[in-house]
Amino acid sequence: MSHFIEVDHHVELFVQDIGEGQPIVFIHGWPLNHQMFEYQMNELPKKGYRFIGIDLRGFGQSDKPAFGYDYDTLANDVKIIVEYLQLESFYLAGFSMGGPVSIRYATKYANEELAKLILIGAAAPSFTRQDGYEFGMPKEEVSGLIHSIKQDRPAALNDFGSNFYQSIISEPLHQWFLGLGLQASAHGTIACAESLRDEDLRGELDQIQVPVTIMHGKKDEICDYNFALELKQRISGSHLIAFEESGHGLIYDERDKFNEELLKLLS
Repeated sequence: MSHFIEVDHHVELFVQDIGEGQPIVFIHGWPLNHQMFEYQMNELPKKGYRFIGIDLRGFGQSDKPAFGYDYDTLANDVKIIVEYLQLESFYLAGFSMGGPVSIRYATKYANEELAKLILIGAAAPSFTRQDGYEFGMPKEEVSGLIHSIKQDRPAALNDFGSNFYQSIISEPLHQWFLGLGLQASAHGTIACAESLRDEDLRGELDQIQVPVTIMHGKKDEICDYNFALELKQRISGSHLIAFEESGHGLIYDERDKFNEELLKLLS
């Protein structure tokens, strides 16, 4: 089943909702959409779980308004969808930029219905270097990426995605993956890149009240593995699962291990 759910005035988000049982909500990375989780969507419903994939505003099949690409608004959109679907005891899994959006949801909007937070190659606590935080891209590099998106978005996204996977992927898979990014609006892609550049979640990690599992590729060239170590240190009681042979795209690089670990968490 799929839904178009209104989250704002004249803004509807596309939500893919497959299977029955324990719900697990997936929040995609930049500049992708819920289809990046194809290899989880195939498996979870067969194992008795309910896969819910949200296309964030500006991405995939969702509406593409001019504004609302800060983490607060994106997390509020998730809140409205969770309430609309009346989810109980659900898991929230955020990949890359979906990680900070999920953290913001957990610290600002979560109630007792959120059972667990899963951070997958998360672009958190900060995607860029900050005072007292030396990991990630320099802010100027992200500004340069934004500039190149304004000049030639397909080329910029193709270049950005070139070090996404550690494994050798086929050219058709690469083209499919690039196509997911090109389904996004240019303005949403740029505005979310600005949020990735500017937002810093270090001050709110101690407010997370649910169990947290962190999954991260050791060879990640987009979100440094040190991000995961920082999250583990700063989130009380969190659990880190390292993927030794994975880059940023651990859901594909080591998909069998990833799906096994996910099913362990769900059970």
